Amino acid sequence: MPVAFITGITGQDGSYLADLLVSKDYTVHGLVHRPDSVGSSNIRHLVADPKIMGKQLFLHNGSFEDATHLRRVISRAQPDEFYHLAGQSSPRISLELPEATVDSVGMATLRLLEILRDLDHTTKFLYASSSEVFGSPSYSPQDELTPINPTTPYGAAKAFSQQMARIYRIAYKLPTCSVILYNHESPRRGGHFVTMKIARAVARIKKGLQSELQLGSLTGRRDWGWAPDYVHGMWQMLQAEVVDDFILATGKLHSVEELVQNAFQSVGLQWRDYVKFDPDLVTTVEPIAPCGNPSKAQRLLGWQNTVGFEEMIERLVAAESDKLG
Repeated sequence: MPVAFITGITGQDGSYLADLLVSKDYTVHGLVHRPDSVGSSNIRHLVADPKIMGKQLFLHNGSFEDATHLRRVISRAQPDEFYHLAGQSSPRISLELPEATVDSVGMATLRLLEILRDLDHTTKFLYASSSEVFGSPSYSPQDELTPINPTTPYGAAKAFSQQMARIYRIAYKLPTCSVILYNHESPRRGGHFVTMKIARAVARIKKGLQSELQLGSLTGRRDWGWAPDYVHGMWQMLQAEVVDDFILATGKLHSVEELVQNAFQSVGLQWRDYVKFDPDLVTTVEPIAPCGNPSKAQRLLGWQNTVGFEEMIERLVAAESDKLG
């Protein structure tokens, strides 16, 4: 059985990756920062399954600040594949907490690379980067050769980690790579993201539990894809004979207004009857819409985003409606 190690295993991507690897008969190790929350997390179904927990899935308490403990845990696991998905995930918050962001995103990656460099066992390493490394790019869509030019501490920390993974691939011949992820959604997405805020509000409005949805500008556009597809792409990257960096994106932009319209339409409501403008929610500077070119991943990995925008929104609203009963 191949062995994989996942940081951020309780998050959206980490949990889908754990599902995928367990289904492929991997032994999966996961790093958990808050063990008290595992029972209510995105991997609760795996933890509750006695055929999986302690047999295929092993969880380890740990913190990126404690390099000694990380080294001990990883050395015991001896992973064939390492997926580093954890870290502070908000560009906006990074402007308020730049030091914490750089440490949790940037230095944590460097510590992991140093640990893997010392292992006797060769481990393929994937770093989950972000379109934020491009900042406000001069052209669209962006590809793997687009200049890195971050405009937030989060983007800069992601760029540092991405570059360090490349350096370790070149300098130490380690099989390391980065996946540059564009927005990808699922019912496991955190509630503070606009997609889930909208899906949750629409479900509540349909059930009569909420009367309106307050939003800022509806003109912002994003490249939104389906998270399980992106996780499958990560796995495909580490199955390649020679690991390399890839962009995972749809190559299509959609506005927040389209998102809202599709969400309300999926439950038979007119969005203009319920959406209210809140100037306090308007972003001071709306960045250039990030749009990724996935052609390299499609050509070399056979990767595809299988769920279209409209179906994705319908699934998010349906999932939120199911939670309400």
